[in-house]
Amino acid sequence: MLWGGEKILPYKGITSDQKQIGESWEISGVKENESIVAEGPDAGMKLPELLERDGAKLLGKDNYERFGNEFPLLIKFIDARQDLSIQVHPNDEQAWERHQSKGKTEMWYVVDADEGSSLRSGFAKQVTPEEYEQSIADNTITDLLAEYDIHAGDLFFLPAGRIHSIGAGAFIAEIQQTSNITYRIYDFNRVDANGNTRELHTEQSKAVIDYNVIPDYRTHYEVTDDQRIELVSCPYFTTSLYNLTKPHEIELANLDSFVIVICTDGKGTLTDNNGEKIAIKQGESVLIPATATSLSVVPEGKMKILTSWV
Repeated sequence: MLWGGEKILPYKGITSDQKQIGESWEISGVKENESIVAEGPDAGMKLPELLERDGAKLLGKDNYERFGNEFPLLIKFIDARQDLSIQVHPNDEQAWERHQSKGKTEMWYVVDADEGSSLRSGFAKQVTPEEYEQSIADNTITDLLAEYDIHAGDLFFLPAGRIHSIGAGAFIAEIQQTSNITYRIYDFNRVDANGNTRELHTEQSKAVIDYNVIPDYRTHYEVTDDQRIELVSCPYFTTSLYNLTKPHEIELANLDSFVIVICTDGKGTLTDNNGEKIAIKQGESVLIPATATSLSVVPEGKMKILTSWV
């Protein structure tokens, strides 16, 4: 949904023009990967064009002052068909100094996972930067990392600086700062058709990694039907889960921000305070503008949605 004239108009975010294998960018303002309006009078417009036109009506007053015409979140679905590379991302200060870009703090919500699927997050034991660098050289980096078997509903918060990777068979919803800065640490020595390995960023990553070790890198929460369950709250986004079995009203009047709704299971309809209605099903995302004051969600049977705002 998006503000248009004197009413809220249906708007459904879709994947970007450019798709990577196993990865779709659902809500994106990143250049050459912009989301496009799928329905309504604005169909065909790109998200940056909408933001330039509507500004604070879309983002919210404080957000627009903070981010201007840059949409602050990037929403992805990642379907890992093989073990993805081990990576780390710089924080805002580091990314700006090196790349004149925002840093990348993100979160993963496991939508589904094959039996035996896993992911890695953080170090399993204390290591020095020198030990870390040596582990890349001798192909033992995976021995240093905390690895978790995963199941649908598992949650991982990944602040900038936390080393991580997604394993084969994982299907994940990723919510992150709008940034495309990634330092590739290890790629399992894979080669392309020409026998070339992908570039690694060993020195860059060594300087931005958080080497602190914590007992458990998972984020635990209790599932309660038909209530808002806050999963993550950080300076960059707040994300909640709704496990719905009946109609639910989400109040937005006191929230000066857009809201992204991501359907991870089931289907239903969303209706705003002006009575405009839009269908949503598993694998779809909808952008709600800051001008909306309420959102009614009616599931068809059971339905799971994530909401995220800044």
